[in-house]
Amino acid sequence: MQVIDWLIHIDKKAFVFVQTHLTATWLDGFMLLVRNPYTWIPLYLYLLYWVLRREKTMALKFIICTIVCITVTDFTSAHILKQLFERLRPCYDTETAVIVRGIVGCGGKFSFPSSHASNHFGLAAFWFYSIRLLTGKKWRFLWFWASLISFAQVYVGVHFPLDVTGGAILGIVTGLGLAKIFERWIRHQDKSPSKNSSLSLP
Repeated sequence: MQVIDWLIHIDKKAFVFVQTHLTATWLDGFMLLVRNPYTWIPLYLYLLYWVLRREKTMALKFIICTIVCITVTDFTSAHILKQLFERLRPCYDTETAVIVRGIVGCGGKFSFPSSHASNHFGLAAFWFYSIRLLTGKKWRFLWFWASLISFAQVYVGVHFPLDVTGGAILGIVTGLGLAKIFERWIRHQDKSPSKNSSLSLP
């Protein structure tokens, strides 16, 4: 219990540091844009276009696994873990509520883990390893994309750093699992694909 209390103490200190030293009014609009799901519609449309154009035989499996990935991360984070841990959001926590800048609404009462972080790291992990499997290319920008969205959650004051860390871990584990399922699925379709490289997970 002492370790958990220490982690929570450090987590709140980190949150206060972000709110007091890493925020600026000129940056608010950008962070609000980053965490808006509509901002990333072009990315989703590009991925849909890419997989349909380049990997037609794998497209349906890729899309299904993508949908399953975000469904699992969102349901697990929002409807299971948040209710299990019942950690209050910064704006409901009496120790941190006074410094929350309030540039967005508080949202639901509980915050651990962050659904934004779990969803986007889940997609980043699944897309990164699946695209590497299909093409050998490493779309590293996906990790930056998920990290930026997750940081924005702390920036606007709706999550503590540990919330997004926990969400990221949940997302990565789920994304890796779906990537392995996708790999086995397409290997079953083609026992000896000529262009596929082995998916080696970390």
